[in-house]
Amino acid sequence: MSPRKRTSSLTDEAPTDPQTSSLRQEPRKEMQMNTLEQREKLRWRLKPFPELAKLAWPIAVSMLSFSAMTLSDTLFVSQLGAAQVAGVGLGGVAAFTLICFGFGGLRSVKVLISQAVGAARRDRIPRLVAAGILSALALGLVAVVLGRFLGPLLTNMAATTLQGQTAAEYFWARNLSAPLVLTGVVLREVRYGVGDSRSPMRTSLLANGANIGLDYLFIFPLGMGAIGAAWASVAASAIECFALYYVQRRDGFGFRDVRSRDVLEVVRMGWPLGLQMLVEVGSFALLTLLIAGMGETDGAAHQIALQIIHFSFLPAFATGEAASILVGQAVGANEDELVKRVGRQTLLLVSLYTGSCCLVFALFPDWLISGFTDDPVLIRTTRSLLYLGAVFQLFDGMHIVGRCVLRGTGDVRFPALVTGAIAWLATPPLTYFLGKQLGWGAVGGWVGLSVEIITGAIFLWWRLERGGWKRAAERSRQELESDIPVPVAAE
Repeated sequence: MSPRKRTSSLTDEAPTDPQTSSLRQEPRKEMQMNTLEQREKLRWRLKPFPELAKLAWPIAVSMLSFSAMTLSDTLFVSQLGAAQVAGVGLGGVAAFTLICFGFGGLRSVKVLISQAVGAARRDRIPRLVAAGILSALALGLVAVVLGRFLGPLLTNMAATTLQGQTAAEYFWARNLSAPLVLTGVVLREVRYGVGDSRSPMRTSLLANGANIGLDYLFIFPLGMGAIGAAWASVAASAIECFALYYVQRRDGFGFRDVRSRDVLEVVRMGWPLGLQMLVEVGSFALLTLLIAGMGETDGAAHQIALQIIHFSFLPAFATGEAASILVGQAVGANEDELVKRVGRQTLLLVSLYTGSCCLVFALFPDWLISGFTDDPVLIRTTRSLLYLGAVFQLFDGMHIVGRCVLRGTGDVRFPALVTGAIAWLATPPLTYFLGKQLGWGAVGGWVGLSVEIITGAIFLWWRLERGGWKRAAERSRQELESDIPVPVAAE
């Protein structure tokens, strides 16, 4: 029997019984007391900036470590040739495309847990952990099955036979780790939701160190070539997942208490996030496919420029993730006035960082590229992409922060719809027209990407400032209140 129905039943049976009335009022009073207690704990509400920085830097290290893992693959594979680099880029994008729905959707676990923390409802956390893990395993198995059909298609999507073969082999190995990767995502989001950003940082550094050593071992001494980089990443993902499992084991997993309602709640908030990421990554995957078909130089330049841009994008994204945690706590504690304040201070911090990256990309492009190649044609093409990257970095920071703050409030559906539409209306059409028809190559694709980012950033901040998220925040609080356990009257 649901809490709401049980309360109604008690009312009908004994409307004037003082004991029953006391039982009925006790949960609400307890929640009010917990909310007041939690407000005292939200001491950061007076100065959000220090708490934001405290949460953000370990997440930034984690994400830079993840970027370094991909960078390591690219650097080692670049010694094999441009075709292999382009193939790894194509295979990596294909592998991520299959798990991106889960990668985005499972972030709902962090939002729900942070809101529970803000509402002083930590009793819900173990059930949400179990619901997230069950969802991750299901989505991971679906990705593995779908990968059996997608892999062979990659050989026909590349500009050359070698590039296509490399892409297919790399993708086949990376795709096998999908259940492990998504389970790791859930465990990481759980730790972020409870305010622990350091444990995921330590596990990501451990995995990254293993990946670098295994990259060298598999690619060169064992002679596995580009596929060796894929197996190194698979092993590193397994190490990270099991390390996070060990950390979470101390707090429990809640499999005995998990209910279908908990899984449905993760799905309800997660599917718009997953769909948004699927649509946007699909757009980006099509961008990569179109560029790969323009030639090995364009494909390699695209891959190298992306690895460099990650060092601007990922710390900005980490700071946005920290903001979503604080916003979730504020919504759970019914302090909506903190949402815009956290958003604006996060944007200030992110803009300082991305603005610095703009200057580095614009002033020292050749130095950044020199670690990947000495081919003058490839250097020239990559330099043009970095110039474009310098242009859209500030807007990229706005886009990231706006999305993360809205997510923390529970406002996920309408932003997902609009930003997904912008992605498909801007990037693929402009890539095809400018890149293929006008002959701009990869530069045309990055112009389309710039239009997508700038337009999306303007929309997200318009919604944030106008308060379009407030109804979603109220729904989140109602869900927390409806889940209060009601004592059953003694017979």
